[in-house]
Amino acid sequence: MNRVYLDNAATTPMRPEVIDHMVQVMQTEYGNASSTHSFGRSAKTILETARKSIAKIMGCEARELIFTSNATEATNLIFTSAVRDLGIQRIITSRMEHHATLYTVAKLVQEQGVEAVYLPANADGTVDVSGLDALLADGKPTLVTLMHVNNETGALLDIEKVGTICRAHQALFHCDTVQSVGKWALPLHDLPVDFAVASAHKFHGPKGVGFAYIAKHVVIKPLIVGGEQEKGLRAGTEAVHQIAGMAKALELDAIDLEHDQNYIASLKDYCWEQLQLAFPGIKTNGEHTFYNILNVTLPMSEEKAAMILFTLDMKGIAVSRGSACQSGSSKPSHVLAQFVAEEDLKRPALRISFSRFNTKADIDALLDALKGI
Repeated sequence: MNRVYLDNAATTPMRPEVIDHMVQVMQTEYGNASSTHSFGRSAKTILETARKSIAKIMGCEARELIFTSNATEATNLIFTSAVRDLGIQRIITSRMEHHATLYTVAKLVQEQGVEAVYLPANADGTVDVSGLDALLADGKPTLVTLMHVNNETGALLDIEKVGTICRAHQALFHCDTVQSVGKWALPLHDLPVDFAVASAHKFHGPKGVGFAYIAKHVVIKPLIVGGEQEKGLRAGTEAVHQIAGMAKALELDAIDLEHDQNYIASLKDYCWEQLQLAFPGIKTNGEHTFYNILNVTLPMSEEKAAMILFTLDMKGIAVSRGSACQSGSSKPSHVLAQFVAEEDLKRPALRISFSRFNTKADIDALLDALKGI
């Protein structure tokens, strides 16, 4: 049985070149980057070379990047420190954010008394930011956190618009860029953002490593203490091989970016065209979405909705109903619930997400399997 992977918004297969590079680093550069002997200095060189490479691609300074285990940790660091160290009293976000954002905000509301304000959703699945300017006009110390690309629908945020409003009111802006780093040009110094986060496994790098972008004008204190690594902001011995792999993946993504964008967009277009032919009445959830994510509601019964992922999995096809972080949940997607009609929430919604490693044959296999159901 051929296996088909169409769940690239959850995680991506690593590039062979990244694996080879990581293996080489593990075999020959195993020193602790904090050690002063030659083994440590060599590891430190790799670490800082990777930091400079990522910074160049991201259009920021190397000192503005803090390596973390993933974007969830980076988000926790930024939010907690913003409240504790920067006097943030209110967080403005939406109910369509990743749970790394929503759960961290809820924790700060409960434990620190922070005010949380949730912006509504538009009918097309985007966040309605029309009221943001008025909300910020009171001058209350505020952190605005909105994701660039929604991980379930691919809905896009106008970073420039939101960031410009935030700057006008001296509000801080955190942008979850997990789904777009490595897939879109994000020159951070040209964007009005104070914080951004990324996870390497979303762009063909290894799991267990990511970074926080913290603009140089922002001064925060560590969340994890116990060492002076990462400018004292993230204690613990750095995983040099994973960081090197992350940098390698991002370097390769940058080289292939335009080609991959066009190729993957063509796969998405083909998939949507074939789905419409096979299933009259199918609906897409979100309009003008990111080029590698397609979220659709199939015209099937509620009974079939419960088994569709299991049936596809038995046929060797991997897609999802939403975020992998809530897989197994019988509840409707918290994202779709904000803008999709209630009757459609009972029908099977699929998130199909593509990468450079997919082909039209993968999509044909998905279509054949769905027709069988």
